[in-house]
Amino acid sequence: MKMTRKRFLEIGGVSLIAVAAKKVVGALGNEATARSSAPATRWAMVIDSAKCHKKDGCTDCISACNKTHNVPVIKDSLHEVKWIWKEPFENVFPSQNNPYIEVALQNKPVMVFCNHCDSPPCVRVCPTQATWKREDGIVMMDWHRCIGCRYCVAACPYGSRSFNWFDPRPYITTLNADFPTRTKGVVEKCNFCEERLALGQPPACVAACPEKALVFGNLAVPRSEVRQLLQSRYTIRRRPELGTEPNLFYSV
Repeated sequence: MKMTRKRFLEIGGVSLIAVAAKKVVGALGNEATARSSAPATRWAMVIDSAKCHKKDGCTDCISACNKTHNVPVIKDSLHEVKWIWKEPFENVFPSQNNPYIEVALQNKPVMVFCNHCDSPPCVRVCPTQATWKREDGIVMMDWHRCIGCRYCVAACPYGSRSFNWFDPRPYITTLNADFPTRTKGVVEKCNFCEERLALGQPPACVAACPEKALVFGNLAVPRSEVRQLLQSRYTIRRRPELGTEPNLFYSV
């Protein structure tokens, strides 16, 4: 059949429409895929600094964590193992130069632990994948895979990981048979009480806090308490300039 100019334009027009339609369908498909792949759960915690300071010297959250996870109590600061502990405000937030915040929290310790970052540098440097990030945002540790290289310890900008220089088990004050103990030569840290979350229970530190200063919840749920607090209160995170995107927030 002879190809006329009219016939050529008709075929070209149909082809262009088909290509455009394919792009539209593809874009809609990608958008639907993005929506469906969005995490249903993103765990985070908000610490109310004012409530946390109501009871001076309170360490209920630390004691609950240590007991739940068989954290050894080693008094030697060079070898101590810490999941939750307290640091001076100026050490935790060195970039906060607001004098009013510092005066309000002057001489007040700040509770710290693993930040469960959205972009955790510890995960990127681990050569054995002993540390990894779950889809719900929790940064985990596999103590069987850990070879004790301590790359993750060096990579963490928050000092949130501890290394077992010797067998920690003799330093466990009260053994919890439901949680595994660690061995010499491995790294450990806070796990957001993932074993309790699996049972529908809040983290041990949250349950133990007498002032309800710790609020834990799902950032993916707009009406969750953590989301409401982040929208209504002024909060800060540790060293946000590093781009690690911590999921631990402090209300000040």
